[in-house]
Amino acid sequence: MANGVTLNQLESHLWEAANILRGPVDAADFKTYVFPLLFFKRISDVHDEEYRTALEESDGDEEYAQFPQNYRFQVPDDCHWNDARAVATNVGQAMQKAMRGIEKANPETLYGIFGDAQWTNKDRLSDSLLRDLIEHFSRINLGNQATQADILGQSYEYLIKKFADATNKKAGEFYTPRSVVRLMVNILDPKEGESIYDPACGTGGMLLEAIHHVKENHGDDRTLWGKLFAQEKNLTTSAIARMNLFLHGASDFQVVRGDTLRSPAFFFGDNLATFDCVIANPPFSLEKWGEEVWGSDPYGRSFAGMPPGKTGDYAWVQHMIKSMAPKTGRMAVVLPHGALFRMGAEGKIRQKILGMDLLEAVIGLGPNLFYGTGLAACILVFRQRKSQDRRNKVLILDASKEFKTGRAQNELLPGHVECIYGWYRDFKDVEGVARVVKLEEIATNNHNLNIPRYVEPKVEEKTLTVDQAMKRLKESAEAAFAAEGRLISILKREGLLT
Repeated sequence: MANGVTLNQLESHLWEAANILRGPVDAADFKTYVFPLLFFKRISDVHDEEYRTALEESDGDEEYAQFPQNYRFQVPDDCHWNDARAVATNVGQAMQKAMRGIEKANPETLYGIFGDAQWTNKDRLSDSLLRDLIEHFSRINLGNQATQADILGQSYEYLIKKFADATNKKAGEFYTPRSVVRLMVNILDPKEGESIYDPACGTGGMLLEAIHHVKENHGDDRTLWGKLFAQEKNLTTSAIARMNLFLHGASDFQVVRGDTLRSPAFFFGDNLATFDCVIANPPFSLEKWGEEVWGSDPYGRSFAGMPPGKTGDYAWVQHMIKSMAPKTGRMAVVLPHGALFRMGAEGKIRQKILGMDLLEAVIGLGPNLFYGTGLAACILVFRQRKSQDRRNKVLILDASKEFKTGRAQNELLPGHVECIYGWYRDFKDVEGVARVVKLEEIATNNHNLNIPRYVEPKVEEKTLTVDQAMKRLKESAEAAFAAEGRLISILKREGLLT
């Protein structure tokens, strides 16, 4: 496997690495160790390629080949993959030293990227287990010449999904099904040079899909470099997001670790920064989301009201609305269905937001599509400037029947995504599926957005052939005669009929 690694080979190899950890390490923690190893090997292999290229360019000038400008990332002495591979005892200590050395040598790009794995914990990671892992990864070349960034990125996403499948309930924290992400990105339609922001980015899948969308539909995805922004509270997950973007070839982005609702990361002067596309799948109905600091929020994010302390859904919504650019801003957010109809403080917030005429569409999705919850979710789409024909209206779309049933998880297939996007794009009534509803009607329903209030399921009437109708008539007549016979027998036995 030294040259030309295929996607299938790489996916299989990465999953085998996780299996080496199985036993001493819980499945939920596989990602904490496998991803940093993958990235460490990748950086070392690319560094070796860049070194060979520098030697060739300089006709073997060793001094020239050492110049830092020849390398995308700096790998200090004793911090290369091969340095850790050469160690026989205290392997975890060598790994940790190498990773921290690389982080310090690249403070602008790689600080903290390897996460907080406890490599020196020999109860969990013995020297022999770590040597097995290192030798396993040493069998493949992860440099640019042997492994394209896109293939490496795809295999990386495969591993994220596999970990989501393995851990189930914990997985929803860091993985949104790609098909759902694709639907949301298609709706927002990011274009060349636009800024994109995910305030709850998990492993970075929404930014990656936005990059892919621009490349496939509009041209040069490099126009997004320097315009990708994200925040993620979990240390390991935020590090994975950065690795994921690097592995896909992204070269300039900002993924900040931190609590978005309590301490947002991006500003323009004294105000929150604003972006062309805002997209997120935040934690559903988050408790202890930061109500205590929103009472005096300096960024004006409670403009529609204070969300309840036990449910942070509308804290995310208001933060994201505040983060939309004044003219071009649009957003898509995944929420639990309860956010559509819960009353009290949330009902008042809905009323205020609806009155601002920012909500463009409500899209109900099928059940059990998301890892970690069997609940059905919905997508809310907002725009700062709705087109003239969509003003004072909301598209209510019931796409709950659009999925493929799976044994453990239902799936939104490409055909489903295309169908749902088509309904959204057309923005018109479709019997049993979609209704364009005026804000006045929603107001008469106390600003309740529960989808069944507006979209009634289509009643499927089955048309019978003449033969089928005659057969049913005959069966009914026979049943009636039999019932009559039983009734006569009972009446005779009771002496009521002679």
